[in-house]
Amino acid sequence: MGQKPLFDKIAQVSIVVDDIRAYIRRYNDEYGIGPWKVLHFTPENTRDMVVAGQPEGFAMYLGLCDSLNIQLELIQPLSENGDYAEFLKKHGPGIHHICLGSADGYEGIQGRLAERGCVDTLLGGMDSGGMAFAYVDLTKELGFIAELVDPPADFVSPPPAFLYPEK
Repeated sequence: MGQKPLFDKIAQVSIVVDDIRAYIRRYNDEYGIGPWKVLHFTPENTRDMVVAGQPEGFAMYLGLCDSLNIQLELIQPLSENGDYAEFLKKHGPGIHHICLGSADGYEGIQGRLAERGCVDTLLGGMDSGGMAFAYVDLTKELGFIAELVDPPADFVSPPPAFLYPEK
């Protein structure tokens, strides 16, 4: 086992949902998991978007909550295309991916995964804050999809579409 681990932290667990407002109310009001910041991503405010490795725009609501010593993310697809929409059609609401960190950095971990034959980007792009993201299918190896992110040093999260509960 003397080799260096590929990943060194779990940064986020992401769940695809069909109604983000209903889910964040339930998480917050019934389970005490909140507060939530919801972002609205579209082809107009996100660039270099890809679906199955091909350029293609999509839209979504993305809710973020730092709770339980991890960041939870709820994603409601607003487009019929893309992995989120396909996941929802096939499985219904549920855990979609886990965001993992690596001391190798974004490009380094992509290279190490490519050495293992994990090269296909299911979904990816760059948000309006300049953070690159890519999803790699590790279901055969680890049983889940992994998200890799590359926030710039001066990363500022895009402004929220709404907050819950409202402040």
